[in-house]
Amino acid sequence: MKAYPDTSFLCSLYRRQDQSEEALAYRKRMTEPLHVTRLLLWEFRQGARFQAFRHSHNRQMGYPLTEAEKMIAKISEHLEAGIIRMVNCDLTDILITAEHLSKTRTHSGGHRSLDILHVATALVLGAEEFLSFDANQCALAQAEGLATPLAAAG
Repeated sequence: MKAYPDTSFLCSLYRRQDQSEEALAYRKRMTEPLHVTRLLLWEFRQGARFQAFRHSHNRQMGYPLTEAEKMIAKISEHLEAGIIRMVNCDLTDILITAEHLSKTRTHSGGHRSLDILHVATALVLGAEEFLSFDANQCALAQAEGLATPLAAAG
C-alpha cells in the first residue's frame, strides 16, 4: 500500500471543501484503490452525522442531513465498486504503535487521540504516504517517516 488517508482527505473527496481540488487531483493520480479501515470509515460517517446534528441546531453550522446521507451513500457505493478497499489490520498492533506515538510525541506536539490512531494505522499497514490536510497530524506522520504530499495544501 502506497498511501493511507485520514478523515480530512476523505471529507475533501466526498464534500466540496477548500482542499477538494487537491484531494481529487491526488486521487486521480493514484494507481491503486484508496485503502481504508473500519475505524477510518466509522470516523468519516460519524463526522458527517455530527455535522448534520450541528446543522439541525444551528443552520449556520454543519450541513443538512441530506448532504450527510449523500456523502455516506457515495463512499459506500465506492466501497462496493472497489474504488475504495477495506483493509483489515490488527487493532492490538495499532494500539501498541499508538501508545508509542503518544508517549514519544504528544507532549511536544499536542496530538489528538484519533490523529495518533490514524498515523499508527498507516505505520502498521506499511504505507509510504499519509494523506491529510491537518498540519499537526502531518507533522506527526513526517516525524515517523511518512511522506505527506498534501501537507502544504492544508
